[in-house]
Amino acid sequence: MDRFLTGVQTYRHHPAHRDFAEPAVLAQEGSSKLLDFQPFAQGAEAGVALLMVPSLVNRWQVLDISPERSLMRALARGGVRTLLVDWGTPVGSELGFSATDYVLRLERLMDRAKDLGFSRIHVGGYCMGGNLALALALRRQSDTASLMLLATPWDFHADRTGQALMMANLPFLGRLVDVAGELSVDALQTLFYSLDPWLVIRKFMRFAQLDPASPEAREFVLLEDWLNDGAPVSGPMALDCLLGWYGANTPGRGEWLIAGEAVDPRRLNLPSLVVVPGQDRIVPPASARALADPNVGIPGAKRIDLALGHIGMMVSARSPQLLWQPLLEWLHR
Repeated sequence: MDRFLTGVQTYRHHPAHRDFAEPAVLAQEGSSKLLDFQPFAQGAEAGVALLMVPSLVNRWQVLDISPERSLMRALARGGVRTLLVDWGTPVGSELGFSATDYVLRLERLMDRAKDLGFSRIHVGGYCMGGNLALALALRRQSDTASLMLLATPWDFHADRTGQALMMANLPFLGRLVDVAGELSVDALQTLFYSLDPWLVIRKFMRFAQLDPASPEAREFVLLEDWLNDGAPVSGPMALDCLLGWYGANTPGRGEWLIAGEAVDPRRLNLPSLVVVPGQDRIVPPASARALADPNVGIPGAKRIDLALGHIGMMVSARSPQLLWQPLLEWLHR
């Protein structure tokens, strides 16, 4: 416990922060922005364009934790016009946004991306951002070059352990959303910590043993800042996820609707890549693999299995070799 508390205090007083150049803002609608990583291309000519959709729960910075640990900057240096959605924090009417509202916003941001002169845009999604990206690609197939889904859940009943945890909390969480009009950051953090109650203690114990001046300590602080800076989820979207996705498994059953139409991956006729981190505790691998299942998923989808976790797939020392380079090759191919 002493080592744990020492690690927490060291983190709280560590001077590391995001003191590097941020991406440019290409467009904005409400609280959402379209970020452009072209300034970091370092002279590489953009042959293709990618619209990347992060989760609504945690902010976009996991894809750009530091200049050295940034999937977005790596793709920009590799000749991709890399555009990333910053969902922001829902305010005003956005607190009433449903999944349909978010997908329609993505369509408008895609139109802004097309204004750059690219006839078709590659679309990617990370975590629940992948669900929204899939819905976007289905609605705009003629404008989409390919689809990449990274750690994207689909069959929410494929792993009974995670589903049982969520189901046990659904009445409480549903009531919380009804009263507050949103699913708060604190409630979301509690759910994530419940997946492994000892994880927080173990990681701060390890951090206490690091040299505070080391690059490893700095990256720990930047990642921990991201973890603790989430955004609340709008009420209708939260209820759709809790009661629809986890409760009724509407995506896996083909009953998840956007603008009244079922999101059916079997109708997608685009080159598609499904990346499944095998050590994922947030999105069970069995849930993500369903999107590449020839019976229920995207026809002809290519699947890559990684020996990494949900966050580690983006920021670990092995990410450039195991994920960044394959994605770059996929986009150019």
